[in-house]
Amino acid sequence: MTRSLSVQQNTSEAARSYRPGRIRERNREAILQAAEQEFALHGYKGTTIQNIAERAGLPKSNVLYYFSNKKRMYSAMFDDILLRWNKVFSEIKPDDDPATALETFIRTKVNMSQQYPLASRLFAMEIIQGAPFLLDHLRTNMREWVRGRASVIQHWIDEGRMAQVDPVQLIFLIWSSTQHYADFQVQILMVENKAEYEPRDFEHAADFLVDVILRGCGLERPG
Repeated sequence: MTRSLSVQQNTSEAARSYRPGRIRERNREAILQAAEQEFALHGYKGTTIQNIAERAGLPKSNVLYYFSNKKRMYSAMFDDILLRWNKVFSEIKPDDDPATALETFIRTKVNMSQQYPLASRLFAMEIIQGAPFLLDHLRTNMREWVRGRASVIQHWIDEGRMAQVDPVQLIFLIWSSTQHYADFQVQILMVENKAEYEPRDFEHAADFLVDVILRGCGLERPG
């Protein structure tokens, strides 16, 4: 009886692990990760659905099931990148501690540069080229996101909880300074005479940016 229950539990757990929703989620994630690599290597024009499928380890027909064409995949890839970058700061509220919220955002963005450097470079290349595929997103979703975050920062300022700074420029500063370590990796390594980054480099960069930016906002590091 005990063995029978154990088998049933294992079967139930396996069924949950391989339910269609999870398979779809894993496949979609694999496709978008492969897309990041292919678009970073070959650009939009040089990338093919077939190459993305091969890198993701999926049939081309499966890839087309999730994304009907390359343009949709390219757009979804950037949606995924921006959600990943900004999620932690999307959830800030007026009642939150400004220093804690800003430090968390800075450290998360530095960590993103370490873990997903290709994503940062892809975004930079898209913007440099005039954002042909992201103009609508920049005009709508991103503009609204920045205004929403800036209003929370302004609330903190109005309550005297941080110095008078331009909230939008502060967001720009955090974006640019944290993404610098991914976008300009070659330059940084050459200047510092290194072959590659070490884990401590990102920790040091995060500590430095947190100290400088928080001081500029009249804040001290929590704890």
